Amino acid sequence: MLAAGVISTTTDIAFEERLRIIYDGVHDILVKYTPDVLVLEDLYAEYKFPRTALLMAHARGVVSLAAEQCGVPVMSLAPAEVKRAVAFHGAASKAQVQHAMGRILNLAAPPHPSHVADALALAWTGLSRARTATLGRAPEQTQARGPERTPTRGPERTPARGPERTPARGPERAGDSPGAREFR
Repeated sequence: MLAAGVISTTTDIAFEERLRIIYDGVHDILVKYTPDVLVLEDLYAEYKFPRTALLMAHARGVVSLAAEQCGVPVMSLAPAEVKRAVAFHGAASKAQVQHAMGRILNLAAPPHPSHVADALALAWTGLSRARTATLGRAPEQTQARGPERTPTRGPERTPARGPERTPARGPERAGDSPGAREFR
């Protein structure tokens, strides 16, 4: 593990600006660490919260755009597949995933917050899938990094509009952490 963290936004800024913050954060990480693959969790939504799924799709879109612009392929994995891979149970709780990642990575304490543990679990599972996919290929068929990438940046953006714009807000759910509403 080279680094772990969270790209945070707040609900008091415009939704478009929050997407830009996510894009810029992901783009900067991809340029700094030049990963071989970016792993995203498949979008999952309950019928009770369709708006959440739509807002999360926007975030996934800017993450995928940053990956494409940096020449990094995107792998998408189902949440249950990731949980089975790290915690041996497809319906593992967030605490179980945190504990499993702490154990797998030999960390002094489980990763915190749970979003970090989820991201580490995605990366771990994606790495495992990528390695499995290359087994049995001849060395000349296996290319670790793919074609040489030149990171690019999207068009220059104008500053966000003033505070008169307010982001749309979705319903709060019991048990949400303060940052859990970031995209609702």
